[in-house]
Amino acid sequence: MVKVRKGSKPPPDGWDLIEPTLDELEAKMREAELAPHEGKRKVETLWPIFKIHHQKSRYVYDLYYKRKTISKELYDYCLKQSIGDKNLI
Repeated sequence: MVKVRKGSKPPPDGWDLIEPTLDELEAKMREAELAPHEGKRKVETLWPIFKIHHQKSRYVYDLYYKRKTISKELYDYCLKQSIGDKNLI
């Protein structure tokens, strides 16, 4: 499940539509973090992590700017919760 900070207000409408994809990307991120790294350079072990991080940010970007399927409130919520990288978008 995607990390949502405690004490914050509940997610806006539409969250339940994007949550399964974000959960899947979080699972991929955990796998990439726990993958064996023997025999690899440090940067080679970080490449999959950066790829998934960019993929998650691109997903949020596409939903808001390209497909226009999520609201401004949900987009801002995703950026505030650090689900998508504000500087990368």
